Amino acid sequence: MSFFLGILAGLFSMWLLYTNKRTQIKLINEEKQLLQQEKQIVVEFMHNMVEAVVEGSDRETMFQRIIHAAILSTGAVSACIFERRPDDTLQGIAVEGLFPPQRKLSSDITTKLTTRAHYLEHILKSESFKMGEGLIGQVAKSKQALLITDAENDPRVVQHDDPALKVRSMIVAPVLFQGKLIAVLAVTNPADGLVFTDTDFSLVESLAEQVGLAVHNSDAMQLQIEKNKIDLDLEMASNIQSLLLPKHFPPNNHIEFAAQYAPAQKIGGDLYDIFSLDEHTIGMAVADVSGKGISASILMAICQTHLRHFAQQYRSPSKVLSAINQAMEPTMRRDMFITIVYAIIDLKTDIVTLARAGHEQPFFYDSQEDGPAIVEPVNSPGMAVGMVPPHLFDATIADTTITFGHNDALILYTDGVTESVNSSGEEFSGARLVEALNANGNNNAQNILDQILDNVRDFSGNAGQADDLTLIAIKHS
Repeated sequence: MSFFLGILAGLFSMWLLYTNKRTQIKLINEEKQLLQQEKQIVVEFMHNMVEAVVEGSDRETMFQRIIHAAILSTGAVSACIFERRPDDTLQGIAVEGLFPPQRKLSSDITTKLTTRAHYLEHILKSESFKMGEGLIGQVAKSKQALLITDAENDPRVVQHDDPALKVRSMIVAPVLFQGKLIAVLAVTNPADGLVFTDTDFSLVESLAEQVGLAVHNSDAMQLQIEKNKIDLDLEMASNIQSLLLPKHFPPNNHIEFAAQYAPAQKIGGDLYDIFSLDEHTIGMAVADVSGKGISASILMAICQTHLRHFAQQYRSPSKVLSAINQAMEPTMRRDMFITIVYAIIDLKTDIVTLARAGHEQPFFYDSQEDGPAIVEPVNSPGMAVGMVPPHLFDATIADTTITFGHNDALILYTDGVTESVNSSGEEFSGARLVEALNANGNNNAQNILDQILDNVRDFSGNAGQADDLTLIAIKHS
């Protein structure tokens, strides 16, 4: 008898073991299924986030898409997202469903709006919370999510008289990216009438993490779009500016020209121009606008237009510059001005007449038939265009003439040449420019220009180019 009882006991133990294993397997399968469902929810939510980032025309639209995705993913009745503002307050930016306001409602406002949903949305988007204020502010300050299962008995939850706004359960989670608070996501009341579980809480935390990534990517994408737009605008402005600079110079058997313009940025505030005035006269100018960028390039384009216009009216460089100042001074900003040197070569007399409006002094290579060449500055008084009214400008500007004969050379330049610095902060200076011209002035115009620029580059080394650089070399054969 005991033998049979032993067999039965053994069989019963095996049955219990089998049953327990089946139960364990069932629980494991259910847990796997639950995890798979949660994974699928997160994947679908991420997909919605991508659509929100790509299709959202603005931040509010993007957040509205995010809230809608959160409702679908969690099965909540309502949700709201509170964005962190620059002043460290939190303000509702998107809401879906009858999400309860986080402050007690005042009865005198409800009649002003047509529907309850419209009213609630208005309230949520108009109220803001400080860090630490209310549930939203507490989560924002602590950066820790909250699960409230029994909201009706939790003093932290604001309850309203309206039954539709009754909060049974609530999850509030911070939206972070790399530890930085972006917003706070809040969901209320599961649609099945129950309360949120730990699984729901884990899911909302995961969704909030994905929201943080989505918002960061959206901001990064918008910044890249804006940068691309700016880059395109700058590229177009640079191309337009290059069209204003002469590619070919007036042909002449005795005069050679070479020019180089190198902006410090994509577009700059330097200008050079060389153009025929008539069969026997050539005008040439180098100018520099204070500042850099688009505003400087626009001002320089206006200056060039005036230069070409007034150069046809006057054969005196000082009168041309006076006319430019009179035309531009009234409309120029007080913090901007233009330095310019304008010269005219008379091909019949080999005379160069120039005027200088606050610009760097040109350097003249005088070949000296009966001795060594001399390099000296061409002195000419004048104040910058746009700096003073016409009566003061005209009182200081004056023409200067030099004889520009066989083998002579003249260079016009901007301060980007002489003020180029090396790694020690030392400037290239006018003295080194004189040395470079003295050593190479006997060459043709292109070689003079190339040698000077090589000297500047060798001197600057790895220090880089801090300012626009423009140089014109004129050589009499």
